[in-house]
Amino acid sequence: MTPKETETTRDPESTLPQSDLEERITGALVGAAVGDALGGPVEGYSPDRIVERHGGRVHGVVGPWNGDAWRTARPIAPYHKGDGHVTDDTLMTHALIRVYDRVRDHLDAYAITDHLVPDLMTTPRWIPELEAEALPLHRLFLAEKWLVARLHYGHADPREAGTGNIVNCGAAMYMAPVGLVNAAHPAGAYAEALDIAGAHQSSYGREAAGVFAAAVAAACAPGATPDSVVTACLALAKDGTRTAIEKVCEEASRHRDFESALVPLREAVAPYDTVGPDYRAPSLGARRPSRLHAIEELPVALGMVLVADGDYRHAVLGAVNYGRDCDSIATMAGALAGALGSPVPDDWSKQVAEASRLDLREPPRVLARVAREIFAKDVRARRSHETAFTTLLGGRGCSD
Repeated sequence: MTPKETETTRDPESTLPQSDLEERITGALVGAAVGDALGGPVEGYSPDRIVERHGGRVHGVVGPWNGDAWRTARPIAPYHKGDGHVTDDTLMTHALIRVYDRVRDHLDAYAITDHLVPDLMTTPRWIPELEAEALPLHRLFLAEKWLVARLHYGHADPREAGTGNIVNCGAAMYMAPVGLVNAAHPAGAYAEALDIAGAHQSSYGREAAGVFAAAVAAACAPGATPDSVVTACLALAKDGTRTAIEKVCEEASRHRDFESALVPLREAVAPYDTVGPDYRAPSLGARRPSRLHAIEELPVALGMVLVADGDYRHAVLGAVNYGRDCDSIATMAGALAGALGSPVPDDWSKQVAEASRLDLREPPRVLARVAREIFAKDVRARRSHETAFTTLLGGRGCSD
C-alpha cells in the first residue's frame, strides 16, 4: 500500500466544507492516531527512563528506543516503534470504522464476529511497525488475538466471548468511533460500546470501553469542556472504574502542566491499577477481573486532558511522557482533545500519515457519512415509537 492509497472508499463530497460534526470526528480520529504514534516508541518505560533516553521530555515524533537495533532488540523486536508509526490502537480503530462502513448502523457483539474478525484474519494491510503488508492479526497483542480464537475458532457467544480474556485496555483503545457515531449522546455510546466490547473484554476492561466511548460522545457536544466530559463519565461509570476516574481527576484539577502532574497522577491511579509499579513485570494479580480495580489508561488520559484544559498538544505530550502504556493513553487523550475541538498540529499529523502510509483524513470522512445515516435512522425509529406510545396513551400524549 502506498502513501496515496486509502483503506476505505473515497468520499466524492470530501472537498465540501465540514460541519461541526465532521470537524469533531476528524479531530478525534486524527488526534487519536497521532497520539498513538507519539506514544509508541516510549511505551513501557517510566518518565525517568524516558528523560534518560531522550535527554529530556519527548516533544514530538521520536525514533525507536533502541535506534537502528529495533529489529532485534528485546522486548520490542520485531516492531519498528517510533518515527511516526502508528500501533495496533490505530489499526483496530480503523478496522472498527470499516465495520461501521459495511453495517451502516449501530453495532453489537455479533458485528464483531461477522465483520471485524474476518477483516483482521483475511485482508492484508500495510502494518507500519512491520514495514510490510501483513494480516492485521499478526500485529495484534494476545488480548486482541483472543477475538479470533474465541469467536472464529471457539464459536463462543459473541456477547460473552470476552469472559476469560486478560483484562486490559484492548477494547477501550479502539472505541472512539462508537462515541463519534453517538456524538453528544454519552449514554447511547456507553451502551453500544459495552455491547461491542462483550466480544473482547470483561470486567473493568469492558467497563472502560463503555466509559471511553461515552467520554468521546460527551466531548462532541456543543460547548463541551474537559470538566463536562469528566462529569459525563462519572454519571455512567461503575465500580472501580468510577472511583479511579474520580480520584485521578481530583488530582489533575490541582495541576496546570503535565510536568508536575506525572508522578501525582500515577500515585492517584496506582491503588486501582492491577499491573503494579513495574509495567514490564506485572504483579501476580495483574489483569484479572475485579469490581474494585480499573485499567490505568482511561483515568490518566482524562486526567491529562483536564491538566491541559483540553489543549491537544499539552494533553498528548503529558500522556506520552507519563510512560507505561502511553501509546494507548495518548490515543485516548488525543481523541478527547481532538473531539473537544483543539487542533492537532499539522506537522505531527503530516509526519505520522507519511510515515505510516495512511490517509488519516479518509476514515473520518467515512465515519461522518455513516454517522449521519445512523442518526437519520434513529430519528425515524424514535418518531415511530413516539407515535405508537402516544396511541397507547389514547392519543393524549405524555403531558397528560
